[in-house]
Amino acid sequence: MSGATRTLISPATLARPRGKILYWTVFTAVVLLFTLAFLFPVYWMVTGALKSPDEVARTPPTLVPEHGHLSGYTDAWDLMQLPRHLWNTVVQAAGAWAFQLVFCTAAAYALSKLKPAFGKVILGGILATLMVPAQALVVPKYLTAADLPLIHTSLLNDPLGIWLPAVANAFNLYLLKRFFDQLPRDVLEAAEIDGAGKLRVLWSVVLPMSRPVLGVVSIFALVAVWQDFLWPLMVFSDTDEQPISVALVQLSQNIQLTVLIAAMVIASIPMVALFLVFQRHIIAGISAGSTKG
Repeated sequence: MSGATRTLISPATLARPRGKILYWTVFTAVVLLFTLAFLFPVYWMVTGALKSPDEVARTPPTLVPEHGHLSGYTDAWDLMQLPRHLWNTVVQAAGAWAFQLVFCTAAAYALSKLKPAFGKVILGGILATLMVPAQALVVPKYLTAADLPLIHTSLLNDPLGIWLPAVANAFNLYLLKRFFDQLPRDVLEAAEIDGAGKLRVLWSVVLPMSRPVLGVVSIFALVAVWQDFLWPLMVFSDTDEQPISVALVQLSQNIQLTVLIAAMVIASIPMVALFLVFQRHIIAGISAGSTKG
């Protein structure tokens, strides 16, 4: 049949008892293998914080803690000042997310729907920055943040030093523009006929239709700030203002290994929870961006 779907195993083979047993055996083994490969490192990290320092360093290692205790987590919470540094990270990530969402959305909407003069040249220049290694931009970015042009003020030890550079994200801007390009023009033209201005169309029509891609951009923006190390290390010389990614390294001196492992577990919880809560929006946004509207 021309319309039949071709698979590795024919329907006739699957209809036989032996074929079903073989199929489900291979399928179950593959699923278990991938589950083990992804979840075992997480299990090892979580249980490692429950062990004593001697048990963590033991060879061969123990799969299950002999005497599980939560002192590693409580010590990490207190000794490494995790509440302060987690709050610093939340402030920096939230500000970068807000700035990026506002400015990248506005720029993408302008390039997609307003068709400014030299818009393609501007877009090409923005995309060209993706070809430049991030490490090559660290020094000029630091010099700019240390002495902001025109107003000659420093953004060091200031959350603005994280927020403002995060706005210049060519990938997220291009992702938003591509999504806006696929929005049906009939809907936008109908809003304009009803008397809506460009800003009103953006706020009342475009943004509600763009929730999936805005969710994807939000995840990318938050994760990028949360896991960044080098740039926050250069911006924040004040230990009390450092985010969790920098503080874990700076405060790891003279700290027991189990306490450090516990701190890393606690630091990873917000991003894992964020993904679990918004995973449907992430998948919907990715699929929406890959189809023609």
